[in-house]
Amino acid sequence: MSLNQSDRLKILKAIKKVDFLDKTALILSIWFGIGLLPGIPGTFGAAGAIPLYLVGDFLGPKYQPFLLLIIITGAVWSSHRTQCILGKVDSREIVIDEVAGFLLVFTFLPFTWLTIIAGFFLFRFFDILKPPPIKKIEKKVLGGLGVVLDDLVAGVYAHLSLRLLLYMLN
Repeated sequence: MSLNQSDRLKILKAIKKVDFLDKTALILSIWFGIGLLPGIPGTFGAAGAIPLYLVGDFLGPKYQPFLLLIIITGAVWSSHRTQCILGKVDSREIVIDEVAGFLLVFTFLPFTWLTIIAGFFLFRFFDILKPPPIKKIEKKVLGGLGVVLDDLVAGVYAHLSLRLLLYMLN
């Protein structure tokens, strides 16, 4: 059994044993099970945010910041609780941080297929590459805030790059 498989099993066992609040934190942090998919959980987590992005687009730009704030708050809280429950810092299975970063990319941008595809790849590019100060933030900021903050900065980089790309194409 690989280490990653045992981490997934540990999360599944923890979900069965913990109280309601911690169960909620675990389920949110793995974004309803997407973080348990084998292989590339960060990419799956970002893709799993697409339905939530569509909800935000439907609500309109006036409500997008509120939706983003709710997700960021939930991401910080659930990531922190999951780290405490598992005794492991920034487990690969925690993907709600990718959800928050992905949503940040599209705040105040209209939905088009070009926007969503380009934004998805730009976000994953910056999230994986971790240009300064993302790598430093990841190492220095602890707890749930540290888990989420590096993805938010990657989201800012992707957002700005996407705006530049869309400007150049128009």
